[in-house]
Amino acid sequence: MKRWFKRLFIFGVILVVVGMLGSMLAKLPVGDRIAVIKVKGAIIESDRVVEKIQRAKEDQSVKALVLRVDSPGGSVGASQEIYRALEDFKTSGKPLVVSMGNVAASGGYYISTPADLIFANPGTITGSIGVIVQHTEIKDLLEKLGIKTTAIKTGKFKDTLSPFRGLSEEEKAYIEATIKDAYEQFLKAILSYRSKKISEEKLRSVADGRIFTGREARELGLVDELGNLQDAINKAKEMAGVPKARVFYMEERRGLLRRLMEEDFKGFGFEYPFMLYYLMK
Repeated sequence: MKRWFKRLFIFGVILVVVGMLGSMLAKLPVGDRIAVIKVKGAIIESDRVVEKIQRAKEDQSVKALVLRVDSPGGSVGASQEIYRALEDFKTSGKPLVVSMGNVAASGGYYISTPADLIFANPGTITGSIGVIVQHTEIKDLLEKLGIKTTAIKTGKFKDTLSPFRGLSEEEKAYIEATIKDAYEQFLKAILSYRSKKISEEKLRSVADGRIFTGREARELGLVDELGNLQDAINKAKEMAGVPKARVFYMEERRGLLRRLMEEDFKGFGFEYPFMLYYLMK
Protein backbone atom coordinates (compact mmCIF):
# COMPACT_ATOMS: atom_id res chain seq x y z
CA MET A 1 0.00 0.00 0.00
CA LYS A 2 2.80 2.41 0.92
CA ARG A 3 4.72 1.54 -2.24
CA TRP A 4 1.60 2.18 -4.38
CA PHE A 5 1.03 5.53 -2.68
CA LYS A 6 4.68 6.49 -3.15
CA ARG A 7 4.53 5.71 -6.86
CA LEU A 8 1.31 7.68 -7.23
CA PHE A 9 2.85 10.65 -5.43
CA ILE A 10 5.97 10.58 -7.65
CA PHE A 11 3.78 10.32 -10.76
CA GLY A 12 1.77 13.33 -9.59
CA VAL A 13 4.91 15.38 -8.98
CA ILE A 14 6.17 14.49 -12.46
CA LEU A 15 2.88 15.65 -14.01
CA VAL A 16 3.06 18.96 -12.14
CA VAL A 17 6.68 19.53 -13.18
CA VAL A 18 5.95 18.67 -16.82
CA GLY A 19 2.97 21.00 -16.78
CA MET A 20 5.02 23.85 -15.32
CA LEU A 21 7.80 23.29 -17.84
CA GLY A 22 5.29 23.26 -20.68
CA SER A 23 3.81 26.52 -19.47
CA MET A 24 7.24 28.12 -19.15
CA LEU A 25 8.36 26.92 -22.59
CA ALA A 26 5.17 28.26 -24.17
CA LYS A 27 6.09 31.73 -22.91
CA LEU A 28 9.59 31.68 -24.39
CA PRO A 29 9.71 33.88 -27.54
CA VAL A 30 11.11 31.12 -29.75
CA GLY A 31 9.49 29.25 -32.60
CA ASP A 32 6.06 30.05 -33.98
CA ARG A 33 3.45 31.07 -31.42
CA ILE A 34 -0.22 32.08 -31.31
CA ALA A 35 -0.94 34.69 -28.65
CA VAL A 36 -4.24 34.73 -26.77
CA ILE A 37 -5.31 37.90 -24.96
CA LYS A 38 -8.37 37.86 -22.71
CA VAL A 39 -10.70 40.82 -22.27
CA LYS A 40 -12.92 39.83 -19.37
CA GLY A 41 -15.42 41.89 -17.44
CA ALA A 42 -16.35 45.53 -17.84
CA ILE A 43 -14.05 47.58 -20.06
CA ILE A 44 -13.14 50.54 -17.89
CA GLU A 45 -9.37 50.67 -18.12
CA SER A 46 -7.61 49.77 -21.37
CA ASP A 47 -3.91 50.23 -20.57
CA ARG A 48 -3.05 46.61 -19.80
CA VAL A 49 -4.89 45.21 -22.81
CA VAL A 50 -3.37 47.79 -25.15
CA GLU A 51 0.11 47.03 -23.82
CA LYS A 52 -0.36 43.30 -24.46
CA ILE A 53 -1.60 43.95 -27.99
CA GLN A 54 1.48 46.07 -28.68
CA ARG A 55 3.76 43.33 -27.35
CA ALA A 56 2.05 40.76 -29.57
CA LYS A 57 2.56 43.03 -32.57
CA GLU A 58 6.27 43.54 -31.90
CA ASP A 59 7.07 39.93 -30.92
CA GLN A 60 8.41 38.24 -34.06
CA SER A 61 7.58 34.79 -32.69
CA VAL A 62 3.87 35.71 -32.53
CA LYS A 63 2.33 34.81 -35.87
CA ALA A 64 -1.31 35.54 -35.02
CA LEU A 65 -3.44 36.97 -32.24
CA VAL A 66 -6.64 35.55 -30.79
CA LEU A 67 -8.65 38.03 -28.72
CA ARG A 68 -10.91 36.25 -26.25
CA VAL A 69 -13.79 38.60 -25.41
CA ASP A 70 -16.10 37.95 -22.47
CA SER A 71 -17.45 41.39 -21.66
CA PRO A 72 -20.78 43.26 -21.49
CA GLY A 73 -18.99 46.40 -22.66
CA GLY A 74 -17.83 49.44 -20.78
CA SER A 75 -16.77 53.04 -21.28
CA VAL A 76 -16.64 54.50 -24.77
CA GLY A 77 -13.09 55.84 -24.36
CA ALA A 78 -11.56 52.57 -23.15
CA SER A 79 -13.34 50.55 -25.85
CA GLN A 80 -12.07 52.92 -28.52
CA GLU A 81 -8.50 52.68 -27.22
CA ILE A 82 -8.54 48.88 -27.51
CA TYR A 83 -10.17 49.11 -30.94
CA ARG A 84 -7.44 51.46 -32.13
CA ALA A 85 -4.70 49.22 -30.71
CA LEU A 86 -6.15 46.31 -32.69
CA GLU A 87 -6.20 48.41 -35.83
CA ASP A 88 -2.53 49.14 -35.23
CA PHE A 89 -1.84 45.42 -34.68
CA LYS A 90 -3.33 44.65 -38.10
CA THR A 91 -0.67 46.80 -39.78
CA SER A 92 1.78 44.02 -38.90
CA GLY A 93 0.01 41.73 -41.36
CA LYS A 94 -0.57 39.12 -38.66
CA PRO A 95 -4.04 37.51 -38.54
CA LEU A 96 -6.42 38.71 -35.84
CA VAL A 97 -9.21 36.37 -34.74
CA VAL A 98 -11.84 37.06 -32.07
CA SER A 99 -13.40 34.36 -29.92
CA MET A 100 -16.55 35.46 -28.08
CA GLY A 101 -17.27 33.79 -24.74
CA ASN A 102 -20.47 34.06 -22.70
CA VAL A 103 -21.03 37.71 -23.54
CA ALA A 104 -19.44 40.05 -26.07
CA ALA A 105 -21.95 42.87 -26.18
CA SER A 106 -21.89 46.62 -26.75
CA GLY A 107 -18.26 47.66 -26.11
CA GLY A 108 -17.37 43.97 -26.16
CA TYR A 109 -18.70 43.80 -29.70
CA TYR A 110 -17.10 47.15 -30.60
CA ILE A 111 -13.58 45.87 -29.88
CA SER A 112 -14.30 42.67 -31.82
CA THR A 113 -15.06 44.34 -35.13
CA PRO A 114 -11.48 44.90 -36.41
CA ALA A 115 -10.91 41.12 -36.44
CA ASP A 116 -10.29 39.27 -39.67
CA LEU A 117 -12.70 36.65 -38.38
CA ILE A 118 -15.15 36.61 -35.45
CA PHE A 119 -16.15 33.35 -33.76
CA ALA A 120 -19.11 33.13 -31.38
CA ASN A 121 -20.74 30.24 -29.62
CA PRO A 122 -24.35 29.61 -30.70
CA GLY A 123 -25.50 30.83 -27.28
CA THR A 124 -23.10 33.76 -26.92
CA ILE A 125 -24.90 37.01 -26.11
CA THR A 126 -23.72 39.80 -28.39
CA GLY A 127 -25.05 42.92 -30.07
CA SER A 128 -26.48 45.58 -27.73
CA ILE A 129 -25.15 48.19 -30.16
CA GLY A 130 -25.78 51.60 -28.69
CA VAL A 131 -24.75 54.25 -26.18
CA ILE A 132 -26.06 54.93 -22.69
CA VAL A 133 -25.72 57.70 -20.13
CA GLN A 134 -27.41 57.20 -16.78
CA HIS A 135 -28.77 59.77 -14.39
CA THR A 136 -30.00 59.06 -10.88
CA GLU A 137 -31.84 61.84 -9.03
CA ILE A 138 -31.94 61.75 -5.22
CA LYS A 139 -33.20 65.30 -4.66
CA ASP A 140 -36.54 64.28 -3.12
CA LEU A 141 -34.89 61.77 -0.81
CA LEU A 142 -32.41 64.35 0.46
CA GLU A 143 -35.20 66.85 1.08
CA LYS A 144 -37.05 64.29 3.22
CA LEU A 145 -33.86 63.89 5.23
CA GLY A 146 -33.53 67.63 5.60
CA ILE A 147 -30.40 67.80 3.44
CA LYS A 148 -29.96 70.66 0.98
CA THR A 149 -27.24 71.08 -1.66
CA THR A 150 -26.04 74.15 -3.53
CA ALA A 151 -23.96 74.18 -6.72
CA ILE A 152 -21.93 77.28 -7.58
CA LYS A 153 -20.86 76.86 -11.20
CA THR A 154 -19.27 78.74 -14.08
CA GLY A 155 -21.71 77.56 -16.73
CA LYS A 156 -25.25 76.20 -16.98
CA PHE A 157 -24.07 72.73 -18.03
CA LYS A 158 -21.29 72.35 -15.46
CA ASP A 159 -23.36 70.19 -13.09
CA THR A 160 -25.36 68.33 -15.72
CA LEU A 161 -26.19 64.82 -14.44
CA SER A 162 -25.81 65.92 -10.85
CA PRO A 163 -27.88 63.54 -8.69
CA PHE A 164 -29.01 66.49 -6.59
CA ARG A 165 -31.41 67.88 -9.19
CA GLY A 166 -33.40 66.90 -12.27
CA LEU A 167 -32.45 67.52 -15.88
CA SER A 168 -33.82 70.47 -17.82
CA GLU A 169 -35.16 69.94 -21.35
CA GLU A 170 -32.15 71.83 -22.69
CA GLU A 171 -29.81 69.47 -20.85
CA LYS A 172 -31.65 66.41 -22.14
CA ALA A 173 -31.29 67.67 -25.71
CA TYR A 174 -27.59 68.39 -25.12
CA ILE A 175 -26.95 64.87 -23.77
CA GLU A 176 -28.95 63.26 -26.56
CA ALA A 177 -26.82 65.07 -29.14
CA THR A 178 -23.67 63.86 -27.38
CA ILE A 179 -24.68 60.21 -27.29
CA LYS A 180 -25.91 60.41 -30.90
CA ASP A 181 -22.40 61.39 -31.96
CA ALA A 182 -20.92 58.47 -29.99
CA TYR A 183 -23.54 56.17 -31.54
CA GLU A 184 -22.57 57.24 -35.05
CA GLN A 185 -18.93 56.53 -34.17
CA PHE A 186 -19.98 53.01 -33.12
CA LEU A 187 -21.74 52.35 -36.42
CA LYS A 188 -18.83 53.74 -38.41
CA ALA A 189 -16.41 51.50 -36.51
CA ILE A 190 -18.48 48.43 -37.38
CA LEU A 191 -18.92 49.34 -41.04
CA SER A 192 -15.19 50.03 -41.41
CA TYR A 193 -14.60 46.27 -41.22
CA ARG A 194 -17.96 44.60 -41.83
CA SER A 195 -19.63 46.59 -44.61
CA LYS A 196 -19.26 43.60 -46.96
CA LYS A 197 -21.14 41.39 -44.51
CA ILE A 198 -23.87 43.73 -43.29
CA SER A 199 -25.18 46.83 -45.05
CA GLU A 200 -25.51 50.16 -43.29
CA GLU A 201 -29.29 50.02 -43.71
CA LYS A 202 -29.47 46.58 -42.13
CA LEU A 203 -27.08 47.55 -39.36
CA ARG A 204 -29.10 50.63 -38.43
CA SER A 205 -32.29 48.56 -38.34
CA VAL A 206 -30.86 46.24 -35.66
CA ALA A 207 -28.51 48.63 -33.82
CA ASP A 208 -31.13 49.73 -31.33
CA GLY A 209 -29.66 48.17 -28.21
CA ARG A 210 -31.18 44.72 -28.71
CA ILE A 211 -29.10 41.62 -28.01
CA PHE A 212 -28.59 38.56 -30.21
CA THR A 213 -27.43 35.00 -29.75
CA GLY A 214 -24.30 34.01 -31.60
CA ARG A 215 -26.44 32.13 -34.11
CA GLU A 216 -28.64 35.16 -34.77
CA ALA A 217 -25.56 37.41 -35.04
CA ARG A 218 -24.08 35.11 -37.66
CA GLU A 219 -27.27 35.24 -39.74
CA LEU A 220 -27.16 39.05 -39.57
CA GLY A 221 -23.49 39.22 -40.54
CA LEU A 222 -22.32 40.56 -37.19
CA VAL A 223 -20.09 37.51 -36.63
CA ASP A 224 -18.52 35.09 -39.09
CA GLU A 225 -18.41 31.60 -37.63
CA LEU A 226 -19.89 29.53 -34.82
CA GLY A 227 -17.24 27.93 -32.67
CA ASN A 228 -15.35 27.99 -29.40
CA LEU A 229 -11.94 29.30 -28.38
CA GLN A 230 -10.11 26.26 -29.73
CA ASP A 231 -11.83 26.69 -33.10
CA ALA A 232 -10.61 30.30 -33.17
CA ILE A 233 -7.07 29.22 -32.28
CA ASN A 234 -7.06 26.55 -34.97
CA LYS A 235 -8.28 29.09 -37.52
CA ALA A 236 -5.60 31.57 -36.48
CA LYS A 237 -2.94 28.88 -37.03
CA GLU A 238 -4.40 28.13 -40.45
CA MET A 239 -4.55 31.79 -41.47
CA ALA A 240 -0.95 32.34 -40.34
CA GLY A 241 0.24 29.16 -42.04
CA VAL A 242 1.71 27.75 -38.83
CA PRO A 243 -0.27 24.58 -38.00
CA LYS A 244 2.22 23.48 -35.34
CA ALA A 245 2.52 26.84 -33.59
CA ARG A 246 2.47 26.86 -29.79
CA VAL A 247 -0.30 28.69 -27.98
CA PHE A 248 0.40 31.00 -25.07
CA TYR A 249 -1.88 33.18 -23.00
CA MET A 250 -0.69 36.72 -22.35
CA GLU A 251 -1.97 36.90 -18.80
CA GLU A 252 -0.67 38.72 -15.78
CA ARG A 253 -0.70 37.30 -12.31
CA ARG A 254 -2.69 39.32 -9.80
CA GLY A 255 -3.17 38.57 -6.14
CA LEU A 256 -6.59 38.49 -4.53
CA LEU A 257 -6.20 41.92 -2.94
CA ARG A 258 -5.20 43.51 -6.24
CA ARG A 259 -8.13 41.90 -8.05
CA LEU A 260 -10.53 43.18 -5.42
CA MET A 261 -9.14 46.69 -5.76
CA GLU A 262 -9.28 46.82 -9.54
CA GLU A 263 -11.75 46.97 -12.40
CA ASP A 264 -13.93 43.93 -11.70
CA PHE A 265 -15.43 45.64 -8.65
CA LYS A 266 -15.50 49.24 -9.76
CA GLY A 267 -18.86 50.93 -9.76
CA PHE A 268 -20.10 52.73 -12.84
CA GLY A 269 -20.60 56.46 -12.66
CA PHE A 270 -18.92 57.14 -9.32
CA GLU A 271 -15.39 57.81 -10.48
CA TYR A 272 -16.55 59.78 -13.53
CA PRO A 273 -20.13 61.05 -13.12
CA PHE A 274 -20.48 62.01 -16.80
CA MET A 275 -19.26 59.08 -18.86
CA LEU A 276 -20.55 57.55 -22.08
CA TYR A 277 -20.91 53.79 -22.10
CA TYR A 278 -21.05 51.11 -24.74
CA LEU A 279 -22.60 48.86 -22.14
CA MET A 280 -25.29 46.18 -22.19
CA LYS A 281 -27.98 46.97 -19.61
